[in-house]
Amino acid sequence: MTDKPTLVTIYTDGSCKGNPGPGGWAAILTGRKSIKTLSAGVLDTTNNRMELTAAIEGLRGLTRASKVLVISDSEYVILGASERLLGWKARGWKNVKNVDLWQQLLSEIAKHEVRWKWVRGHAGNEFNELADTLATEAVTRQTRLVGTALAS
Repeated sequence: MTDKPTLVTIYTDGSCKGNPGPGGWAAILTGRKSIKTLSAGVLDTTNNRMELTAAIEGLRGLTRASKVLVISDSEYVILGASERLLGWKARGWKNVKNVDLWQQLLSEIAKHEVRWKWVRGHAGNEFNELADTLATEAVTRQTRLVGTALAS
């Protein structure tokens, strides 16, 4: 793909209270006119599913084909997307967990020119910290929903 706009950087994070348990994800898109934040939660999930969902939804948040740098503190996502994904597909997804999400990620990657970068979590990176906060808040919302349902 050529003639892509300026680089968009997407910071992602996922969180889960219990594993499995209530979870949340967040993606922060920077590099355009304004910063865009996305986040949501799921009642019953795993941390790895939330980490993957953050990357998928971050890419889905782009309105046109772009040059993208995805930054995450999840080695699972970064190594999977940058080194293992095409091999998993070529081998028919044998013994791969979360195949549904990896396939969705592959579909989103195909729309863009994507690079992947790992950062250490909780190490002072402003947008990584914000993504962590938003993902944790999404977990809290899910936890409240579960508590409200149990109290009824």
